[in-house]
Parts: sequence; C-alpha cells; structure tokens
Amino acid sequence: MNIEEIPIAELDLDPANVRQHDEKNLAAIKSSLKRFGQQKPIVVDPKGIVIAGNGTLTAARALGWDRIRIVRTQLEGSEATAYAIADNRTAELATWDDDALMQQLSALDLEDSALVEAAGFSAAQLEDMVNALLGPDFEPDSESNQSRLDELAPKIVECPHCKKEFDAREA
Repeated sequence: MNIEEIPIAELDLDPANVRQHDEKNLAAIKSSLKRFGQQKPIVVDPKGIVIAGNGTLTAARALGWDRIRIVRTQLEGSEATAYAIADNRTAELATWDDDALMQQLSALDLEDSALVEAAGFSAAQLEDMVNALLGPDFEPDSESNQSRLDELAPKIVECPHCKKEFDAREA
C-alpha cells in the first residue's frame, strides 16, 4: 500500500456515494480531524474519485485543508462500487460493548469537552449512557421516591437508516 499526500483539489467526491453525511456526522468528523489529524488515508480510484472517505474529504475541505493523505486503489466498476458499500456497511453492522465502552470513556478526561467531542460523543450522550448503565439512584418500590420515577434517563436511539433520533421509552 502506497500512501500519498496530494492536493485536495485533485480529488472529487463520488457522485454515486450511497452514504449520507449530515451536519452532525460532519461535525464529528471535523472534530476528530482537528484533534487527532488524519490517522488513516482515504481511498481513491485512478481518476481521483473517492471510493472510501467522502465524509473525511468533505470535513477536511470545510476545515480549509489543502492536502490530504490517500491510497489509490486499482478497483474499478462493480468492484469499486461493492468495496465502497462494504466499507460503509461493515462499520454499520458493528455493535458497542457497552461495558467496555464505558471503561474506555471513563479513562478520558471528561472535563475536556473537546476531547469527548473528538471521540464522537456529546456530554449529554455520555450522561445518558452512564444513567442507562447505572439505572435509577432510588428504589422504585420505595413510597418516598415514587414521585421521582420521571427522572429515569431518556434512552435515545438513532435509526441506522434515516438517522432520526427518538426516545426508546416512548416507542
């Protein structure tokens, strides 16, 4: 694999890219790029069209970068298309190990909001995750605490298809 650093102006987004990058997603990518730099190259075809990394290229352009690291693939046609889909789909099929994630996140300096954001989470999301894992801090059958049942943390879930967020308690 030969990694090159080239002018961004030489690259084009894939006009047939099936993955959508909304503002929330692009903000997360930009935050990561600002904090950590580009830690992996994007994949481009021989003509300079991005096969994998359209979101990274879009975020880098928004940050004003003029150069980016790439890997050129020789895949073309259906092979390139299938790889582009697989690159997105395989990440989508993964699941979080909530306990391991909480251990990793707890090792971060949570007071450094930029670091937490660069990891792809908001402070509110972290609080919700902790509350979901720890559960309520009262006994549900305790008569003195019955008025606090509304304090159960919302369970925000994002649809993997449309990216709409909703509270699973209300579903």
